[in-house]
Amino acid sequence: MMTYEELQELAASEVEKQEQHDYCVRVCLAAGCLSLYNDEIKNALEIAVEDRGLGDKVAIKGVGCMGLCAAGPLVSVEPDGVLYERVSVDDAPAIIDALGKDPVEHIHCPLDIPFFERQQKIVLENSGVVDPESIEDYLTRQGYEALMIALTEMSSAEVIDEVVRSGLRGRGGGGYPTGLKWQTVAKAMGDTKYVICNGDEGDPGAFMDRSVLESDPHRIVEGMVIAAYAVGAQKGYIYVRAEYPLAIERLKLALRQARRHGVLGDNILGTGFNFNIEIRLGAGAYVCGEETALMASIEGNRGNPRPRPPYPADHGLWGDSTLINNVETFANIAPIVRNGGDWYASIGTEGSKGTKVFALAGQIQNTGLIEVPMGITLREIVEEIGGGTPGEKAFKAVQTGGPTGGCIPKEYLDVPVDFDSLVELGSIMGSGGMIVMDETSSMLGVARYFMEFCMTESCGKCIPCRVGTAQMFRLLDKITKGQGTMTDLELLEELCDLTKYASLCGLGQSAPNPVLSTLRYFRHEYLEQIIDAPEPVA
Repeated sequence: MMTYEELQELAASEVEKQEQHDYCVRVCLAAGCLSLYNDEIKNALEIAVEDRGLGDKVAIKGVGCMGLCAAGPLVSVEPDGVLYERVSVDDAPAIIDALGKDPVEHIHCPLDIPFFERQQKIVLENSGVVDPESIEDYLTRQGYEALMIALTEMSSAEVIDEVVRSGLRGRGGGGYPTGLKWQTVAKAMGDTKYVICNGDEGDPGAFMDRSVLESDPHRIVEGMVIAAYAVGAQKGYIYVRAEYPLAIERLKLALRQARRHGVLGDNILGTGFNFNIEIRLGAGAYVCGEETALMASIEGNRGNPRPRPPYPADHGLWGDSTLINNVETFANIAPIVRNGGDWYASIGTEGSKGTKVFALAGQIQNTGLIEVPMGITLREIVEEIGGGTPGEKAFKAVQTGGPTGGCIPKEYLDVPVDFDSLVELGSIMGSGGMIVMDETSSMLGVARYFMEFCMTESCGKCIPCRVGTAQMFRLLDKITKGQGTMTDLELLEELCDLTKYASLCGLGQSAPNPVLSTLRYFRHEYLEQIIDAPEPVA
């Protein structure tokens, strides 16, 4: 076990070691770039450095996601401030030879473009910078400083007060005030309490939480330990999809390193506070992202949701008070403690404070991971940061909130992105998936696809969701094939209403959103497929 003073000395030693090198070449080793064999590029760069006898001047470092996934494999060079895109193994010698000189032109990616300039990074401030497999590197970026501040300079109530003042709302999709949830758990009766990190990211097209877990796992550990201190918990669980093997591997390593360095386990940093974390793997059930189903899965039971109340804060894991936040929510905690709740509250809008991480996917130029202040418009995200739709195809709609979100047409591109504005448009913020569609997309087909997803992923516990999603999919399929009638369309709308208001959990309650939003904005596409649809008015 180490004291905080020893951690500071370790961080200073790591900084000194890094400063001995004139250049640091960072290689993205997140899942996206790894799938393009960026590990082989890292090896080629190391060989090029060795061949030139530059080992004492040039450090090659594997880092997490750099964001612009569409341009991978990515390599950056500091202090030159150079980013290289679509790098190949053959480019490695040229990259090393160009250190301190003009960049290699054919792979040079300019940094003065909206994709980089319009972002504001808090959650992602370490992504693409630190080595996710090194606690020492994390310490050089104020790692675990917030934990020490909380444990030695603040009471539990003061930590919660800062989170309340920050205005942070849950980033898993619900948008519930984080500080209020923490207050409820802190006030709950009982000697045993738990903290759970929900990393069961199952939305098609979403990869925000995966990237954070792969790129900066210690940030999540630090946020969870601070939360445990604030609410009085002794045990924590990170529930993560088994389909995220790289994230799991790095989380396991981070937990081992954290215990070895005294920031996790018994008598944390010599303060007498005890807290430990275990990893639980999800078996691929989308419904386990719902908090009560997630807890049932951790307990070893079938991942079925249960009615609420009682809420997890009062009756959670094994009947004890439980705090559940998602990955991005915990990633915001350390900077809030370090900089204060007022600092965080100064970013964003009145009802939606701070920043939000989005996964840009679909028919858009700059697919990847972005972090922007709340209140930015959809147009700024799609057209400026995202670079618009590829080719000469016109933008048609953007789908937010995953399979239970809604589709927003081009006439609402100037609407600010915040919790309340998206709900007014018939969509939701969700966990941050954002899928862009151009004029070639069939909105009826989109609704059918997401309804099939929800039907397949329904746990089947409640009839409105189990039967409602199946019948809605049957009707959508019938209409898509040109066999539907106006009676079918009316029945579809009735089923949307029934499923939305009678389902047990969030999956069924929001499953109709893609249908309702496409009916609201693209009703003509449905009518074009209806056999007995009335003739359009000229």
